[in-house]
Amino acid sequence: MQDSQGSRLEFRLGQRVHSSGDSRRIGTVKYVGPLEGYSGSWIGVDWDNGEGKHDGSINGVRYFNAKSEKSGSFVRAQNLNQGISLVEALEIRYRSESTKDEEDEMYVLSTSNKRVSVQLVGKDKIQDQLSRFEDLTSASLSYLGVSSPGSPGHISTTVPNIKELDLTGNLLSEWKDVGTICEQLPALRALNLSNNLMSQYSSGFPLLKSIHVLVLSNTGVDWEQVELLEKALPAIEELHLMGNNISRILPMSSSMVEGFDSLKLLNLDDNCIAEWEEIAKLSQLKCLEQLYLNKNCLNCIFYPNNDMHHELVNYTSEVTNHKLFQNLRCLLLGGNKIEDLTSVDSLNSFPKLVEIRLSDNPITDPGRGGIPRFVQIARLAKIEILNGSEVRPRERKDSEIRYVRQMISRLHANPEEIKQHPRFLELKNYHGIEDEKPSIKTAGPQTMGSGLLSITLKCVGASMGEKPPLTKKLPATTTVGKLKFLCGSFFKLQSMKLKLFFQEEGSPLPLLLENDMASLMDLGIGNDSIILVDEES
Repeated sequence: MQDSQGSRLEFRLGQRVHSSGDSRRIGTVKYVGPLEGYSGSWIGVDWDNGEGKHDGSINGVRYFNAKSEKSGSFVRAQNLNQGISLVEALEIRYRSESTKDEEDEMYVLSTSNKRVSVQLVGKDKIQDQLSRFEDLTSASLSYLGVSSPGSPGHISTTVPNIKELDLTGNLLSEWKDVGTICEQLPALRALNLSNNLMSQYSSGFPLLKSIHVLVLSNTGVDWEQVELLEKALPAIEELHLMGNNISRILPMSSSMVEGFDSLKLLNLDDNCIAEWEEIAKLSQLKCLEQLYLNKNCLNCIFYPNNDMHHELVNYTSEVTNHKLFQNLRCLLLGGNKIEDLTSVDSLNSFPKLVEIRLSDNPITDPGRGGIPRFVQIARLAKIEILNGSEVRPRERKDSEIRYVRQMISRLHANPEEIKQHPRFLELKNYHGIEDEKPSIKTAGPQTMGSGLLSITLKCVGASMGEKPPLTKKLPATTTVGKLKFLCGSFFKLQSMKLKLFFQEEGSPLPLLLENDMASLMDLGIGNDSIILVDEES
């Protein structure tokens, strides 16, 4: 910012600043004035990263309230930077020459451990292109201390063709400044304001017809402010609101979120939403295709029916006849607290849902009593991508057959359990799987109604040596304990205590087979499965 810093060392409460010499150490001015026992004027700063010295008080005197016990500190004015204009940041990022120190850092080590300088092929040509501001269509100005638009009209005459602008981690806080920047960039389609602590939005924001993507992650923006911004963003297609401590969806004019007629992607990852009723308020967004809700506090999911929806909105019957979440194709729910099967089954009611993430929830963690991947696939009829992994037709077929066989075995012992498996009969009939009759002990030989399964056994224990895999035909009623005994015999490992893992297709980690009394059928292990043989540690 050249000489501008020395000429204006006045600070105001609420102003965003960064530490001189470190544009990533950002905070908010909370106090300006004298300190008892110290000479001169001091600036009290509450640092975003929480790395200060106190909570806003010193020697028993409180000057401000910091957000945590150690996030505040007092700093001399000359040790703080009030920021620069957007055009000044452009000059620094794209026109400043690399220093000798920076160039000295560009090297590789030779085989003799000597530094060999690296020369970037085409560096001058690239630098020349970037320095011609009128040709720039994308600019990244993250963590450069941008605090203002600068002189009126300066942006539009300097970079008239910018379409994508990244202002992550700067000192912007006033919406009027954001509006001024956007007004001067008529071609701007994507704007990233992440990690700028924005003040409360009131009104007067200009109409931004060209903005399609807006990123407001970690800005402190709540849903009420989003609703106020909606009128200014008629073309918005992607809205990212990660890490804003949002716990409620609060529509302005009714109980349901309205408007956002072009919104296709809404990212609410890493917030504090605990009730699915809040998410149901988004069900009227007709263009919404992707909804990201990872790392919230949700403990259940349901598809809102028209009766409940009518209670929520008091709409006319003709409006409530529209399908809810009618175009939603992708729903990401990783890292929540979902623990019931009803929530998983409810996902079948979303009309176009084909991609789902359920990882890191109790219901999908077998170690916490959750269901494995093959059961998730069988219960979710239309899902094509699960937890980021494609569900191919072969995997779906195998998962559904395995699930049905597992359920047949369990339902003999507890017929009432069928109520918890709404797809069981459908899948059983679709795949033509016959009931296995319970065996009755007789003096004669026992037949296995379930037939034989082809199982490949692979030794993976470090102390087992190199042993080729074996493929064996085994009865579906073979228990885990029996299989351990057989593996000891097959691989001549009788002296070892073995443990077995099921290598499930599409799952990153094999599943430990802990229950020695469970049969292959009980576990849903089907034909052509792979079992890993390891040694107990």
